[in-house]
Amino acid sequence: MYVRADLNKCMGYGNCVATAPEIFRMRDDGKVEVIKPAVETEGDIAMVLAAVRSCPTSALSTSNDK
Repeated sequence: MYVRADLNKCMGYGNCVATAPEIFRMRDDGKVEVIKPAVETEGDIAMVLAAVRSCPTSALSTSNDK
């Protein structure tokens, strides 16, 4: 599974970082950065899906394609 962040939608709430700190971090400008764009383990996938659901601006998405 691949993870993407739409920086035009990101408002810097940080829910994704709190939910999946191994996958996301906040940049200096307050926007999210995907530090692990490809996830494979069940644990990482579960964290990513929870982070996607937690984003109030729907800035995160997943896909099976790069």
